[in-house]
Amino acid sequence: MKIVTYNVNGLRPRIQQYGSLLKLLDSLDADIICFQETKLSRHDLRANLVRADGYESFFSCCTRTSDRGRSAGYSGVATFCRVKSAFLSNEVALPISAEEGFTGLLTTSKGYEPRKEECPSIAEGLECFSRDELLKVDSEGRCLITDHGHFVLFNLYGPRAVQDDSERIQFKLSFFKMLERRWECLLHQGRRIIIVGDFNIAPAAIDRCDAEPDFEKNGFRRWFRSLLVQNGGRLLDIFRAKHPDRKGAYTCWSQSTGAEEFNYGSRIDHILSAGSCLHGEEIQEGHDFVTCHVAECDILIQFQRWKPGNTPRWKGGRSIKLEGSDHVPVYTSLVEIPEVLQHSTPPLSTRYHPQVFGSQQTLVSMFTRRQTTEQVISEESESPQIPSQKEFISTPEKYHSIASQITMLGSQSNSNFLPCIATKKKARLGQGSQLTLNSFFQKRIHKSETSSSSFADSKLCQTDISYSRIEPKGVPSADDESVTSMECRSNAIANNQHECQLDACNSDKEKREVALQEWQRIHQLMQNSVPLCKGHQEPCVPRVVKKAGPNLGRRFYVCARAEGPSSNPEANCGYFKWAAVLKSKGKGK
Repeated sequence: MKIVTYNVNGLRPRIQQYGSLLKLLDSLDADIICFQETKLSRHDLRANLVRADGYESFFSCCTRTSDRGRSAGYSGVATFCRVKSAFLSNEVALPISAEEGFTGLLTTSKGYEPRKEECPSIAEGLECFSRDELLKVDSEGRCLITDHGHFVLFNLYGPRAVQDDSERIQFKLSFFKMLERRWECLLHQGRRIIIVGDFNIAPAAIDRCDAEPDFEKNGFRRWFRSLLVQNGGRLLDIFRAKHPDRKGAYTCWSQSTGAEEFNYGSRIDHILSAGSCLHGEEIQEGHDFVTCHVAECDILIQFQRWKPGNTPRWKGGRSIKLEGSDHVPVYTSLVEIPEVLQHSTPPLSTRYHPQVFGSQQTLVSMFTRRQTTEQVISEESESPQIPSQKEFISTPEKYHSIASQITMLGSQSNSNFLPCIATKKKARLGQGSQLTLNSFFQKRIHKSETSSSSFADSKLCQTDISYSRIEPKGVPSADDESVTSMECRSNAIANNQHECQLDACNSDKEKREVALQEWQRIHQLMQNSVPLCKGHQEPCVPRVVKKAGPNLGRRFYVCARAEGPSSNPEANCGYFKWAAVLKSKGKGK
């Protein structure tokens, strides 16, 4: 049996990368797949994102807006279980029960939408916390619990907290403190637990590329190590149990600095386990779950975005988009895991989610008349769309030609026939308020007035066109007007508009040339002002401070090479320089 944990950094882009959800899951070739940072809200749970043949899936989504203004859906976890049957199955991969969150206050195996009269009870071991405290921590979609009979599986996405963010540090402390209580309660009941996911904690110096001498003094790292058996805890870090001295074993790299190129990362994705083995009820010396049932645990480095042979950043590789997450998967293989009693998939499965299997129709929708696809296509084909004013301004010569043709058609028929052009929405032939294409070039004619015609202003030329400018002397009235005079009139309009258009085109062309020359001048000045890094004498790259503070928005320059160990001369040399600040004329220092 194989279990995989993978921070996908957005489930949508990973599905797009592989072509489908099924191909993504099959590429991992595991019985249980735990994703973190899905970045899906509950409203996003559609079949193409959550359902795949041969898999049962369970999701937990963020349901609240973050304090920093990020909308719901910025975190999220999902567990996919590969099974032959979702009903009456003995497979261990198919959960017996499933729970969203870990506090007991979110929807559990009763389904996605609990009844209003139901009042969820707080999970055992967490009674010392208030409901508000528990709900605040458990509403970011950071935990899924699936019970597989022989063990309880936790799929976690630990909060990230930078050093000077006291609010998120407190949130992270509460999150792991509550979780630890839940783990202790299950272990006290004699259950085996497996905890997988992105903890956002590198526990020891060996797990970080640039660990400082006081690296391990961090409070979260001390807490993590206190959980482990070698420090008096009850959990085993399965990867370190199998590979205690392996260096450079990282699972996450910075995307912005290209750190993958020199394997300059950290190990923050873990698989932990606790509990007795399955060989007997009595605990025997030298027997535990990891020793007896874990065959291997390793990092799937082949999923790394940076591949051997990629163009280095400083040789043009910066413009090449690397597909994939900034994390790589970690897996463990279990052996001698017997089948469990026959059971079916829990109600928390997405197969029961209303947005996946269908939604309830409203009473109004049952009586609403809907157009068929054939009707819409038919109406659109019979009713060409009126061009917008923006289209006239951008490509006037096209519509001048159309207007001339329509005018000639009208003169040949010796009538005021004009084709009625309907809009795309609510197209109706013969609608009195519908404008025609020729109406953009003619003034409206009253029913009682047939002896005189006048033409509208042409906005395309930005010039008033009157009959005194374009009509020859002695033009007869509309009743006696001949076909030849109408042709002359339309030709005069077309010629005048063509001249206006040529002037406008020449003016636009000159403006574009001036703008291009100015941009080239500015670009050259910027290139000349870019400093060379001290380590490689290569042009630096500009950056902008995005962190809130006195330097927010300020530009600076850094070495263009990928981040790496200081001992490697090919890596980033660490050069830094603030960009010059341009001061307005006439102002003091």
